[in-house]
Amino acid sequence: MALEKIMRKLVSFVHVSLDGFVASTAEGPAGLDWISISPDLFEYVEQRIQQTDTALYGRNTYQMMESYWPTAADKPDASPHDHAHSRWYKSAFKVVLSKTLLQKDHPNTHIISGNLSDEISKLKHNAGGEILIFGSPSATHSLMAENLIDEYWLFVNPVLLGQGIPLFKNVKDRTSLMLVKSNVFPSGVVCLQYEVKRNQ
Repeated sequence: MALEKIMRKLVSFVHVSLDGFVASTAEGPAGLDWISISPDLFEYVEQRIQQTDTALYGRNTYQMMESYWPTAADKPDASPHDHAHSRWYKSAFKVVLSKTLLQKDHPNTHIISGNLSDEISKLKHNAGGEILIFGSPSATHSLMAENLIDEYWLFVNPVLLGQGIPLFKNVKDRTSLMLVKSNVFPSGVVCLQYEVKRNQ
């Protein structure tokens, strides 16, 4: 019981449409052009992110992040959000689920290519703050299949996509959640924070 209390949580941090999709059928960044962003939402998200020190990504999301965040603060029109998140990204420990990336090519990054449940369990028992999963639907689905996600921060956008990549997939068993907190933004986005209720 005491061990459970100090274990790090794995938190899914994701924008989702009202009908449950995390990306539309469009390719690349265009698949996310329905996401409503605003300075107040950025600030809310950044406050939460700054309390953590580890990010988990699937390969595609990681490569998108690597192509932008390390140098985002260097651009002449960089926003305060760009500066804050770029600093955080560069110092954060990154975990990537991938069967193709090589560890030696990615410093300050831990590549998980197999034994998902064991590897995530080791991470949860290591010292540190929460582990945030940013987007990364394929990685999230793999983690769901093993019932490894402890908390969901869902940014529900007021849009129906009709089709796309679903958030929830590979959920094998009925899973009870507890709503811990909610926050409504002027844009109509609602942040819902759910904890997974584990059977003790």
